[in-house]
Amino acid sequence: MRIISGTTEFEAPGRTAVAIGKFDGVHLGHKKLLEELLAQKADGLLSCVFTFEPSPEVYFGFAPDRQLSTRGEKRKLFASMGIDLLIEFPFDGNTAAMPAEEFIRRILAEKLHAAYVVAGADLSFGDKGSGNFELLTFLASRYGYETRMIPKAVYRGQDISSTLIRSYVSQGKMEDAAACLGSPYMIRGEVMHGNAIGRTIDIPTLNLIPEEEKLMPPYGVYYSIVNINEADDADPVAGNISKRTRQYYGMTNIGMKPTIHEENKRITVETYVYDFDEDAYGKNVTISLLTFRRPEMKFDSMEELQRVMMDDVAAGRSYHGIAGAKR
Repeated sequence: MRIISGTTEFEAPGRTAVAIGKFDGVHLGHKKLLEELLAQKADGLLSCVFTFEPSPEVYFGFAPDRQLSTRGEKRKLFASMGIDLLIEFPFDGNTAAMPAEEFIRRILAEKLHAAYVVAGADLSFGDKGSGNFELLTFLASRYGYETRMIPKAVYRGQDISSTLIRSYVSQGKMEDAAACLGSPYMIRGEVMHGNAIGRTIDIPTLNLIPEEEKLMPPYGVYYSIVNINEADDADPVAGNISKRTRQYYGMTNIGMKPTIHEENKRITVETYVYDFDEDAYGKNVTISLLTFRRPEMKFDSMEELQRVMMDDVAAGRSYHGIAGAKR
């Protein structure tokens, strides 16, 4: 996948099918849109995802503080799906003031050579959001492209949206979030050295510091799936991580570790991986959160902490369908 980011000077190397959107979370609605986009490759069109960086909401100060998907996560997912071209178009004062038809002419027609444009019904672009799907379709014959509107996906009677999923994640409703995303909510990062307290109570953990922009669910314990990347030379954009990845079940604690650190200011993600006792420092891991077990607690002693965590581990083995072992 080729990425064009931070510049307005570019030109697609051929005719394209273009999907326009923010893609925070890359949920089921987005995936329907991307599937339609990729289907156009059969007609010889390059698949192109067009998004603004930063998003208009971030630029104008309307965006949530945290995002469902970091930029790196979106890049990796687009690459894994087979997208040919990702445009992260700079959003600034000039972009915000660009008339809607000028956006179609300059960006879609002249730079991207768009032959097919796919978007949702809530598409908005151009000065003060004056451009919408109706205008895009009205001008299609003038600028030589076809359009396709993708209806919203629905979950339990509600339109699936990044806002809905953000609400589920913020409440720890991981099953509902996964149903809307099409896969579990994930946290990615590099395994860092911790204080090794887990080893002293026979529950060693892989420790991550989440990216600052990543939305975290409520502090507490979750059951999870853990993918450990074994490729030192892996390139997320090239989409080759999954070729050298091992998968395990685990138990993840998200929070501030109140029993260990009275004044901890940094959120940590600690995962105990069942029946795993290898050196994973420096490796990239993906934690997929499946279900919420309990809220974070402060214990009066390390012995009490160990007892409760051992109960969590046993319940986790039952949840995952893993036979009991040494832990």
